[in-house]
Amino acid sequence: MTALTRLPFQRTGPLLSDASAPIGAAPRRRVISGRQRSRDLLGQRLVERGAVDPGDLVKALAMQARQDTRLGDILVANSMVSEAALMETLADQWGTGVVDFTGSPPDTRLIDQYGPTRCLTDGLLPWRRAGSTVIVATTRPEKFNTKRADLEAVFGTVTMTLTTETDLHVALTKVRNPALAVQAELRVPCDLSCRTWNGAAAARLILAACLIALCVAILWPVASFSFLALWAIVTLAATLGLKTAALVSAINRSRGEQRRTWIDRQPASTTIARLPTVSVMVPLFREQDVAGKLVKRLSRLAYPKELLDIVLVVEETDGQTAEVLSRTRLPRWMRVVTVPTGGVQTKPRALNYALDFCRGQIIGVWDAEDAPEADQIHTVVRRFHERGPEVACLQGALDYYNARTNWLSRCFTIEYASWFGVVLPGLQRMKLALPLGGTTLFFRRAALEQLGGWDAHNVTEDADLGMRLVRKGYRTEMIETVTREEANCRFLPWIKQRSRWLKGYAMTWGVHMRKPLQLWKDLGAWQFAGFQILFLGTLSQFLLAPVLWSFWLLAFGLPHPLTGVIPSALYWPLMGLFVLSELVNLSIGAFAVRDRNRRFLTPWVVTMHAYFPLAAFASYKAFYEILTKPFYWDKTSHGLHDESGVNDPDAPAA
Repeated sequence: MTALTRLPFQRTGPLLSDASAPIGAAPRRRVISGRQRSRDLLGQRLVERGAVDPGDLVKALAMQARQDTRLGDILVANSMVSEAALMETLADQWGTGVVDFTGSPPDTRLIDQYGPTRCLTDGLLPWRRAGSTVIVATTRPEKFNTKRADLEAVFGTVTMTLTTETDLHVALTKVRNPALAVQAELRVPCDLSCRTWNGAAAARLILAACLIALCVAILWPVASFSFLALWAIVTLAATLGLKTAALVSAINRSRGEQRRTWIDRQPASTTIARLPTVSVMVPLFREQDVAGKLVKRLSRLAYPKELLDIVLVVEETDGQTAEVLSRTRLPRWMRVVTVPTGGVQTKPRALNYALDFCRGQIIGVWDAEDAPEADQIHTVVRRFHERGPEVACLQGALDYYNARTNWLSRCFTIEYASWFGVVLPGLQRMKLALPLGGTTLFFRRAALEQLGGWDAHNVTEDADLGMRLVRKGYRTEMIETVTREEANCRFLPWIKQRSRWLKGYAMTWGVHMRKPLQLWKDLGAWQFAGFQILFLGTLSQFLLAPVLWSFWLLAFGLPHPLTGVIPSALYWPLMGLFVLSELVNLSIGAFAVRDRNRRFLTPWVVTMHAYFPLAAFASYKAFYEILTKPFYWDKTSHGLHDESGVNDPDAPAA
């Protein structure tokens, strides 16, 4: 038996996905009306073969009128036709065959000529030479002629055969996975990636600087402490100003919403001619306790399942998660992409690898423990439709379903409510760059690919990508949709997670400050200042937190390194700054949890004084890891709590 069910020969035919004009006229096909042509297209052929019920075809055509996807995909996704019957009908329609890669794998030399990544993007796989002709397998026969010129520029004469998307992916990854793995690590341009960080050389340089600083501190202790204190106070004042502006903005916005009527608050009706396909990547690593529950949570999504492409991204080394998924019955709209081992093992590398396997025009990211709102995808699609192409990213809010677990989970929930409910919306209204969160992110695919995806070596790839978006002239907007997930409620994992975030912040600041003048030019003075406050200011506040704490010694008349040095005229303004900073933090927290579902957290806002100092300890761990293992991803474990019962914020207090 040959590898083709039918020998391929060149012939054009009608579109697979639409009842509109075909790409070229099929042989012996007369010019007929649109209604007649639609009866002679794929659906009619399937009905004639008995592969599709006529009633199902009518339903599928009605769905296709509202959806930007192919008729065959709708039929298969809704179990109206088997994939085998669809491929057999397509082969007859296009006058070609269906390739079988099992006994006849593709020629790697041909793949390398066209490019493995390009094969995935275009849905094409150069299979083998037949004389002077190259046989190219395609998953999209209706688009083959649009790619013919590009193919012939590489191979000369080409002819088409068919394959399924799954078979193409399997065949390609079997022979070219190493190349795809390397590409996943190198997508971001070198000058905007932290992969060139030389940890050993940097460690020697920083160690020398620390020794010099220690000698200076021994020789001139008061001057050294004064310098650190001055920098800590300046960054405190800068971050305080940013937070205050964000709080005022949030309060004004809240008052404006209260003055509007219920009708006024309804979103403007928008007509989307055809809904797009949306791909959402869900990175999984050692998530055997979460993977089984994930299907149930995501099944609540209201978006049409034939337009939903959920990609579960699993590391090749993670046998536990793979084993759980193998025992889990996945719906048709959910599939697994396995990431091969490589130089680093990080979430952004996994996302880069899986990106080329995604089908959607919109690309999203959720974490393994996420429980998004049912209408979240609809909200995202509508916002992208309303905005121009300069809005390349949408950021949703995070909330936690185990807020009542313990003190740490309560504080974690308050912190995130403040960040997503006050600070980030304030930054957006002030037209400052948004440091993205790692989940509930959605991108226009074209913009994401132009940027090179994520920096595979940056452990806070989200914050870095947010900055690269702004530097390229794109905008990020917050959307009013919430994803609930599991709050980190154990001290050691909390420290590890926070140290990873701070390490990534430091690396992101270092990468973008390689050429400060160019950064200034890209961002402008206003956004450049905001970048310094958000990244350098945050890092400075955590690293120098003990210096600021020491000033409370002065308030109680205890010995302090600067006793007698600080002019009396500055003492009370300095104390006022510290008190004002605490009051603003408390106000932001109280404002963020004012709604009915989170009001039970209000009494715990005052305990945030004991919560934030934990990040100071995490910052020292981050500083150590920058020198010793900069690309190490300290994994946060999930699955301790489920989205139900007493852990639900809406549940009555225990």
